[in-house]
Amino acid sequence: MVTRSETSTADQVIHLLQLLAADAPVAEIAAAEAPAEARDLALRITGAREVHQHREAGLAALLDTARELATESDPGSVLDAIVRRARRLVGTDLAYLTLYDPEAGDTFMRATDGSVSAVFQSVRLALGAGLGGLVASTHKPYWTADYWADERFRHTSDIDGAVGEEGIIAICGTPLIVEKHFVGVLFAANRSSRPFTREEVGLLGNLATLAAVTLVQTRALADAENALAALSDAHETVRHYADGVEKAAAAHDRFASLVLGGGGVDDITHALAELLGGWAVLVDENGSRHSAAGPAPEPDASGHDPVAALDALPGLGTGRLVERDGIYAVAVTAARERLGTIYVGGLILGDSDQRTVERAGVVTALVLLFERQAADARQSARNRLVSDLVSRRGSREERLSLARAVGFDPQKPFSLLVLRGEEPGGHRALLISASAATGESSLVGAHDGDVVALVPGTDADGLARAVAARIGKRTCVTVAGAGPVRDVDGIAEAHEEAHRTVGALIALGHRGKGAAATQLGFAGLIVGSDPDVDDYVRKLLGPVLDYDERRGTDLVGTLSAYFAAGGSPRHAAGTLHVHVNTVSQRLERITALLGESWQQPDQSLELQIALRLRALQAPA
Repeated sequence: MVTRSETSTADQVIHLLQLLAADAPVAEIAAAEAPAEARDLALRITGAREVHQHREAGLAALLDTARELATESDPGSVLDAIVRRARRLVGTDLAYLTLYDPEAGDTFMRATDGSVSAVFQSVRLALGAGLGGLVASTHKPYWTADYWADERFRHTSDIDGAVGEEGIIAICGTPLIVEKHFVGVLFAANRSSRPFTREEVGLLGNLATLAAVTLVQTRALADAENALAALSDAHETVRHYADGVEKAAAAHDRFASLVLGGGGVDDITHALAELLGGWAVLVDENGSRHSAAGPAPEPDASGHDPVAALDALPGLGTGRLVERDGIYAVAVTAARERLGTIYVGGLILGDSDQRTVERAGVVTALVLLFERQAADARQSARNRLVSDLVSRRGSREERLSLARAVGFDPQKPFSLLVLRGEEPGGHRALLISASAATGESSLVGAHDGDVVALVPGTDADGLARAVAARIGKRTCVTVAGAGPVRDVDGIAEAHEEAHRTVGALIALGHRGKGAAATQLGFAGLIVGSDPDVDDYVRKLLGPVLDYDERRGTDLVGTLSAYFAAGGSPRHAAGTLHVHVNTVSQRLERITALLGESWQQPDQSLELQIALRLRALQAPA
């Protein structure tokens, strides 16, 4: 017969079994009424079950993590997923990951989840320093419930400062290792004291192993993709290069056929514009357009050429193509001498097109050299002719015939200019500039170190000024004019006057200017070959002389007395035997006739010389 006590015990055991079947928590099983032996057994079963469930959950979480990591192709995204999973699986306030830097020999923070400190997110850990440095140096996991009180770790100010700013107390770190190669450290940390179980450390270690393998695979995949991309780029580069070679060869054949067919630089410029599209301009060594093709920008109303203005581009003298504001330029050089510049625009040049422009520069240089040799031969003949004309070598008829043979008629009025430059070795350039500045109807040559130009026209002073101004835009040149000359026999005398005048201009500080001897005042009387004293006196005293002649006055005498008295009206009045007010009134009249500046030092000196010359001209 079953007693009540036995029935009660059986009921308690059944209730305990029901709790086990319902996965009741440990606390509820521990509180159940049952025999102590049965309750202890149930608690052991529950503990074992929770361990298995926890392991099962961890394995499931690792499987989910593996699936998530498998979908990531970017190494950065993989690292972010690792720390995010670690924080959730271990249940800590934050998780973070450091990577090993083999060059620096330390680890650096790469990814965080739950961190709030910028200092902590940028910290570096030396091997052996702190908990992370110890993990990195030993390749073994370490954990602590209270980092600050744990004496196993070597504390440093940098690491402790970063950990303190983040508020971390408990830390667990496990190494990331793949095939004995250390990759980094995975951490889980808490801002309060928290012990880590061996199961949690093992779970974090498994996650670290999975993360390390995934990270290495992702890096390998990224490297493979980069290698494939680089290979594809290399293939495309080779293809473009082959196309460029073919295109450059076609351009070379085009340029060669033009040159062999007798074409000039104009033909090369037009061919370049056709090959590339856009426009092309060749500027010569003097900055003037030699040839152009296509819709190139035109010079403005003042003559400013926007293309030639790029002549000072940095690197242009290297012979390689340079670019600014969509305009490409290459110097045309031969034997280290700049012969000109090719400009192209209105398009974007690829590598092969750039080589085509550079090749055009080389071919243009060869053609310009041929043209220069021909021009030098012509200029040499003109130099001999100008020297013969200035030196009067040969008969008058021979000189007339030689001048007319080159298209210049010495029996039509012309002016003679002497040009003197400053740049050493620039004689040839000055000859070219003078020919361009004076025009095709002029005869330009060299004689005794100077450039001599015979220019149609009677205004020697105006021509000298104009030529000096035009050439002076690129280089300093002093120009003296003489004339007009009306016959071949007058050339020698005009040259002598212009030669002395250019020296006088330089001596008087007018370097870089242009003038005729007649415009130099009293200095012109000195350097002129036929001084015109009457013209000089009339130019300075004409208004006063005319006034005296009309009115029967003697303002000229008053002016002489005033200068003789050292500019004192009172002393001049004594010399003239008139009242000082009379002298003052006459001086006011002279000012009205000559202008306010007649007493300025320069004009005053000219007036006194004119008065002295007039006195010397008077009959004794």
